[in-house]
Parts: sequence; C-alpha cells; structure tokens
Amino acid sequence: MNQDVYVVIEHLQGTVADISYIMLTAARDLAQKTSGQVVGVLLGYNAENLASTLAADSVLYADHAALKEFSADAYQKTVASLIQEKEPRVLLFGNTSIGADVASVLSARLSLPLIGSCVQISDGKLISQICGGKIMAESELAETTTLITIIPGGYKAEEGQSENSPEVISFDAPALDDLRIMLKSYIEPEAGDVDISKEDFLISIGRGIQTEDNIELADELAEMLGGTVCASRPIVDQGWLPTSRMVGKSGQTVKPKLYLALGISGAPEHVEGMAGSEMIVAINMDPNAPIFDIATYGVEFDFFDLIDPLLEQVEEAAEG
Repeated sequence: MNQDVYVVIEHLQGTVADISYIMLTAARDLAQKTSGQVVGVLLGYNAENLASTLAADSVLYADHAALKEFSADAYQKTVASLIQEKEPRVLLFGNTSIGADVASVLSARLSLPLIGSCVQISDGKLISQICGGKIMAESELAETTTLITIIPGGYKAEEGQSENSPEVISFDAPALDDLRIMLKSYIEPEAGDVDISKEDFLISIGRGIQTEDNIELADELAEMLGGTVCASRPIVDQGWLPTSRMVGKSGQTVKPKLYLALGISGAPEHVEGMAGSEMIVAINMDPNAPIFDIATYGVEFDFFDLIDPLLEQVEEAAEG
C-alpha cells in the first residue's frame, strides 16, 4: 500500500464541481500526515483538459466513451480496478449523490472502511458531522485503504485550484461493455423566475420561517435591500417556493457576495450549495446550529423578534 491520497474528481458537462477543489484542499492536509502525494483521479472522455486547474501533484486519467458522463456502474468498476492495482492510502469522494453512490458500493464490494460526512482534517484526525451537524465525530485512518466522503464547510474551493497544470498520467479503464445503467440524456429543469446562482445578495429561509405566510417578511426585506429570496429544501418540499429557489445538494449552488440565512440550521446538504458565498450572515435561535460554524457573522436570535426593527432601520436608512 502506498501513502498517496487519491481524490475522485467530480465534473458535470465540462465543468469541475467545487466539491472537487474542496477535496483537493483537504487531501493536502491529509497527505502531510501520510507523507504521500495528492493524486487526482479523473474519469471522462476527451476530458483531459479538466485536469489543468487541479491543485494536485499528479492526475490519473482514464479516457473511455462510457465515462463521458457519470455512470455509477462505470465509475465503480474503474475506481475499483485502480484501488486493486495502486492500493492508495486514502480515497476522497464528495459527500454528494455521485460520491456517496460510488464510495458506498466500493466499501461493500472491496470490504474497505468508509468514513462519511468528513468536514475537516486536523493533525490526521477526521472530523465528521452526524445528525445534520448536531454531533461531531472524530475518527482515525484504518490500517488499510480508507474511503472518505467530504462535505463543504471546512475548506475553500479556491484553495484547491492551481494555475500550474499537474502531470497527467493515463491509465486504462477496465471492460465497460456490460453496464446495467446508461445515461440517455439530461433533462434540464424549466427556467424559473430568477436564476439565484447569478444573484449577488440572497436572503435564504429555512424551517425557522414556520409558515408560508411569513415568507412575506423575507420578501419585504429582500425588496428593501435589493436581494432575492431563496430557501432550503424543507421550504420547497412544502411547495412554498419553486424548485428554482432551492439551495443545496438537490438544488442550486450559489456564491453571492452576501448570503443572509434566516432560520436555517446548516445541514450538510444545504451547506454544499452555499459554502462558497463571500459573506454569510446567520440568524438562528439555536446556539449549536451548524450554520454558525461557517458563518462570517452569526446572531443567536429569534428572527421574528428581529425582523420588525431590521425593516425599520432599513427604511430609515433609505429615507436618509
């Protein structure tokens, strides 16, 4: 077994996902402990150019038509063959629908330990979030190849990017002719009333808003401040806002200059979509809410006690 830290790169329709850069940053911390190198694992078809921005010591690239778009079968078989050949110390996956799909199956099929929802690595210790961030668990690497899924929040994506292209080393994918599932096409969602991924100021609401009628308060604040209202998944699941306004793993990834989180606990699924915001201001009654771990500024307060004075202050400032 070598001591290298492998990072399975996620990409979609020609764009490297931010979680890949976050993982590369985490891998650098872990590689210092293992005394190994950071190695990107890129699977694709005519996609070698995607390696150019990766902050890795080298990139292993498998080029195959079956890897053009994500396929759980194809990824599992290809990464499994790589593990059996190279025996890396660690493999990092995104704690995403893609990463969880691949890592969980590999763990079961190859009898390898899997540490999930890791947010940070400190002196070789793996810090994971459990129960939506209510519990923090500390783990250590096993003696065998260890699989880890990484969630956003502990590292910044830009730190995993580089202007210097790493060395790209090609490797052969295994036979991929008998895949059970094949991607036929992407079905793009209908355009919403606004593209929240392009907005500079977002006011995001969560369970703390309590009822649909209270969304009017967020709308009023957004109108006065020139922002746009978005939401966490529970709000969209209730049908109070359209899917186009959802931030998180199942929704949009946003990077506004200001992200005002009202009554949002900060579950990993939500944080994944907004951790790249330039400034995060969180208002939540729960002092242990995970959103405070990534917030630039946090207020432990009842949103409903704050909204009226806040609206008054904004109105006075506008009149002044």
